[in-house]
Amino acid sequence: MSKRTCLAIVLAAGEGTRMRSALPKVLHPIAGRSMLAHVLAAVRGAGTEAVAVVVGPNSDPVAEEARRTIPKAQVFTQTERQGTAHAVLAARAEIAKSAADVLVVFGDTPLISADTLKRLRGAIDHHASVAVLGFRAADPSGYGRLVMNGHRLVAIREEREASDLERKIDLCNGGLMALRGEVALEILERIDNKNAKGEFYLTDAVTIADGMALESVALETAEDEVRGINTRLQLAEAEAVMQRRLRVAALDAGVTMIAPDTVFLSADTKFGRDVTIEPNVVFGPGCVIEDDAVIHAFSHLTGAHVGRGASVGPYARLRPGAKLGAKSRVGNFVEVKEAEIGAGAKANHLAYIGDGRVGDGANIGAGTIFCNYDGKAKHRTEVGKGAFIGSNSALVAPVKVGDNAYVGSGSVITDNVPPGALAIGRGRQVNKAGWVAGKQPAAKKPAKTAVAKKKKKTKR
Repeated sequence: MSKRTCLAIVLAAGEGTRMRSALPKVLHPIAGRSMLAHVLAAVRGAGTEAVAVVVGPNSDPVAEEARRTIPKAQVFTQTERQGTAHAVLAARAEIAKSAADVLVVFGDTPLISADTLKRLRGAIDHHASVAVLGFRAADPSGYGRLVMNGHRLVAIREEREASDLERKIDLCNGGLMALRGEVALEILERIDNKNAKGEFYLTDAVTIADGMALESVALETAEDEVRGINTRLQLAEAEAVMQRRLRVAALDAGVTMIAPDTVFLSADTKFGRDVTIEPNVVFGPGCVIEDDAVIHAFSHLTGAHVGRGASVGPYARLRPGAKLGAKSRVGNFVEVKEAEIGAGAKANHLAYIGDGRVGDGANIGAGTIFCNYDGKAKHRTEVGKGAFIGSNSALVAPVKVGDNAYVGSGSVITDNVPPGALAIGRGRQVNKAGWVAGKQPAAKKPAKTAVAKKKKKTKR
């Protein structure tokens, strides 16, 4: 990685009208994280010391996302959309603060990696004044071409301005660029808008540098890394690429996936060793799965922590704040939210456990509900160690069931249950002998048929 200090400028001013969405383009998620957050994570991973994010007018949500991801990020506004170089110069004050090298990236290229940004920075260490990221396109149509003279990059030519010979070049412009800090501002300020669109193009930095007898170089990367997202289709394609990356990383880390293509991960999903994931499992943001845990088929987890050797599902839902202890079990059609399941405790089927705690070794029977919401506020339920909650019970919070206590099946528990006690909160059963027979209507005699009536009339 470069030993020079670096300022990263992230351009996030695009409106993204082709997304057909009220949500700003760079806030659309991929693998549970906004495009902008992916880019900022790569920038931070590349070791940049300062980050400036350039947004468009009325872009408070984008600015908030930038500061949430990197609290010290400086936000600048490009009040008028006059091209990429114009957008970079919106952060002129930050560029002018020091001789830090300048790394320019785009908020809608979420597949860019920290390692690639490190390589781009490293090119500046080797005496280049401008370094451009390029890729080999199977179909270069529509892309700007990188025009080389030996190892020297001399121009970035837009397709509409390229000669027939230049259009045959398959090395295309990926858009990302690094500039040597000592000359960055001078190069950027020399860029003019004498072109068909009347805009200031960052790509002209290469021609400007060449005219200043400064060296520009091109680095190659995979086309996926520099994918720009402008449509929902491109968003879906980028999601597929990101999921493949995440699955491969998880498998390499010691996770077993029976059907990897059916498992969907978030960018921040963390796995221990020897985790097993069955088909059709979805991990939302904020999940941690410890060693030896098993996530059975058709389960959905978000913001959950699954302890060592725990078992989840099939068909389980863990919502934010769910925390499962070692060797605990949450089975089919069980939902857990803002609740802790102690070590060895189990809720094997058909239960809702919300806003509470289940002690070590406790058993939650089928059909049990933690009634946590009274219509205005949430309340907690505490189930002690070794407690047994019978099937089809309702625990009305706030309530506590003590250690080793029992709750009879079908009970509605509204008062605390002392440790070791049996609580029964249901109507007493009454059997009424003969009740069924007494309620049955009298049997009707069968109706006489026409044949029978005829025979009766002719009888002698």
